[in-house]
Amino acid sequence: MNILEAQMRAEELRTQLEYHNNLYYNQDSPEISDFEYDKMLRELENIEEEYPQLKTDNSPAQRVGGSAGEKFSPVVHSVPMGSLHDSFSSEEIIDFDRKVREVVENPLYVVEPKFDGLSVSCEYRNGVFVRGSTRGDGVTGEDVTENLMTITSLPKIIRNAPPFLEVRGEVYMSFKSFEELVKIQEINEEKPFKNPRNAAAGSLRQKDSKITAKRKLDIFLFNIQQADGIQFNSHKESIDYLTELGFPTAPFYNRYDNIEDVLKEIERIGNLRGTLDFAIDGAVVKVDDLSQRGLLGSTAKFPRWAEAYKYPPEEKETKLLDIEINVGRTGALTPVGIFEPVFLAGTTVSRATLYNKDFIDETKIGIGDTVIIRKAGEIIPEVVSVKKHGENSIPFKYPEFCPSCNSKVYREEGEAMVRCTNTECPAQLLRHLVHFVSRDAMDIEGLGPAVIEQLVDNGLVKSPVDLYKLKAEDVSSLERMGEKSAANLINAIKKSKENELYRLVFALGIRHIGQKAAKLLCDKFLTIENIISANAEQVSAIDGFGEIMAESVVEYFSLEETKELISALKELGVKMPPVQKSATVGIFTGKTFVLTGTLPTYKRSEAAKIIEENGGKTSSSVSKKTDYVLAGEEAGSKLTKAQSLGVAVIDEQQFKEMLGL
Repeated sequence: MNILEAQMRAEELRTQLEYHNNLYYNQDSPEISDFEYDKMLRELENIEEEYPQLKTDNSPAQRVGGSAGEKFSPVVHSVPMGSLHDSFSSEEIIDFDRKVREVVENPLYVVEPKFDGLSVSCEYRNGVFVRGSTRGDGVTGEDVTENLMTITSLPKIIRNAPPFLEVRGEVYMSFKSFEELVKIQEINEEKPFKNPRNAAAGSLRQKDSKITAKRKLDIFLFNIQQADGIQFNSHKESIDYLTELGFPTAPFYNRYDNIEDVLKEIERIGNLRGTLDFAIDGAVVKVDDLSQRGLLGSTAKFPRWAEAYKYPPEEKETKLLDIEINVGRTGALTPVGIFEPVFLAGTTVSRATLYNKDFIDETKIGIGDTVIIRKAGEIIPEVVSVKKHGENSIPFKYPEFCPSCNSKVYREEGEAMVRCTNTECPAQLLRHLVHFVSRDAMDIEGLGPAVIEQLVDNGLVKSPVDLYKLKAEDVSSLERMGEKSAANLINAIKKSKENELYRLVFALGIRHIGQKAAKLLCDKFLTIENIISANAEQVSAIDGFGEIMAESVVEYFSLEETKELISALKELGVKMPPVQKSATVGIFTGKTFVLTGTLPTYKRSEAAKIIEENGGKTSSSVSKKTDYVLAGEEAGSKLTKAQSLGVAVIDEQQFKEMLGL
C-alpha cells in the first residue's frame, strides 16, 4: 500500500469508525460486533503507525470514542479515564510482554476478565457516595449519580474509608435481567436491545431514574483512580482493599510472573464465556507494580502497562431443519429457524430468529441449508449468513395466510414486517393480553403470562373485556391458583378499573404508540371520547407526534371493534377518568422549550422546573413546534437544528429577562 492508497483507506476507516462510535457510545445501538469494530480500529492504527504523517488529532485511533451527551450535566475527570490497547492473538500478547521487559525487570501481571458494560467513575467523600459519572470521551463524562444510586450492589456508604476515594468500574446487566427485559420488549413489539452492554448503557443514561431502577443493573469495580491519605504498591493490593471495603470486584483476578501462564489464564477465562451470568468480551493483562507502571507511562489514548485481549465471537455451522412463523400481538409474522442442535457460548442452541421477510429474500434461505449462527451479546441466537444451500433446497416463501387464523396477511409500504389482518387472531390474543395487563399498562399484579395462557386455553378470556368478567371461582380452578391467589387477582383486576386514562390507551396496544405517546395523547384530548373523534391533523399537531403515529391512532379508533371494546369496558366499570388540565398559568403558557448545553448558573433540571411552574413545557427534541431553544455552552446538534428551522434561540440572561429577573 503506497501513501496515497493509505491516505484514502485511512479517511474511509475514520468515517466508518466515527459513524459506529456514535451508534455505540451515544445511541447505544451498534450495527456491527465489537470484534468487527476493533478490527477496523486496528487497521487504522497500523496505517497511522506506518505513515505518521497521516495521523490527525481527532482520529478515532488517537482518542476514546465516546462523548458527553446533552441529557446530563458534564463532569470533568481529574484523572482521565482512558481506554486499553487491544490484542487479537497470542503473538500480540507476547509482543506486549517484550515491550514491557525492555523498560522494567521481572514484571508481575494481573489478569482479569474484561467486562462488557459501561465504564463509570464513583466518588466517595468520608465514605459517602457523592457523585457518579460516565467515561464519555475520557476527559469529560456525564453526571449519572441518581441512576447509579439505583444499583443495589454499589455501596452508598463505606466504613473506614479515606477522606476522598474515586473508583472506576463497569456497569453491566446480567444475562438473566437482559433476558427478562428483551421478553418484555418483544411482547410490546419494541425494538429490543442487541446485547446486555447496550441495555446497560441505555438504562444508565435514562432521564428517569425509576426506569433505571427497573432494569436491575449491576456493577464491578476494578480500579482506584484516587485515594487521599492511603497508598498502594501494587494493583492487586488496591483491588483487595476495595474488596475489603465491600465493593463488588471481579470474581477472579490472578497474578503471574511469566507470559506463558498469562496466556493460559486468558484461555481459561475465554472458556468460561457462557457459564457466567455477565458478558465478557476479553481479558485484561496489567502490570501489577504501580512504580513500574510509572516507568512505562502512557500514550495519548491508552497506558503502555496494560493490554486487552479480545475474544472473537463464537460462531458455529448447523443445518436448517424447518422454519416456523410466530405471530406477535400486533399481527407481525416473525420467522424462526429450527436447527440441528449445536453447542454455542455455553448452551445448546436449536432455534434462532430469521428476522423478517427481507432477510429471507436476501439470503434465499431454505430448509436443508447450512447456516452460520452465533449469539448476539452471548445471549440471543441469531443467523449470520447462509454458508451453503442444500442440494434440494427451495427458498422459503412467506405465507399468504396467517398460520394461526388463516386470515390474509399484508405488508405496508416501507415496513419490514408482514402482518395478519385479523385483530381477533388467537395468536395475537395471548400477546395482546400480556401487554394489556403489564406494569406500564393496566398493571394487574399476579396476572402473568402463565396465568393468562391458562385463562385463554380454558376459554375464560377471549378479549381484555373478559378479564373484568372473571370471578374468583373461575380463577381458583386453574393450576397453581388457590382461593387466596384467586381473590388477590380479582382485587387487582378491580383496582385497575381506577387507572389513569393514559394507562388504558397504552394498554390497547395501538401500533407506534408507546407509554409516553399515550400520555401526550390523553393530555391533549383529555377524554376517551375526544380521542375517538379526533382527526389525523389534530393528532399530528401534538409535539412529538408524526404523521405515521397520527394515522395509526385515527385508524385504530375508527374501527367498530375498538368502539365496542371501549363501550364494553365502560359498562364493566373501567373508569377512563378525564385528564385534569393543569391549573398552572403563567408567562410561558402554551410555549414549548428545548434545553441544550451547559447554562452558567441554572442546572437544566432547574430551568425546566421554572418553565413548567410558569405554564410552559419542555421537549427533548427540536421541531417546528418548538418556541424557544434555551442554549448554554457546548450546545450541540439541537442548536444547529434550531437555527436551520428558524426557532428562537435564547441564552440564560434572556431567559431571566423573560422572567423579569
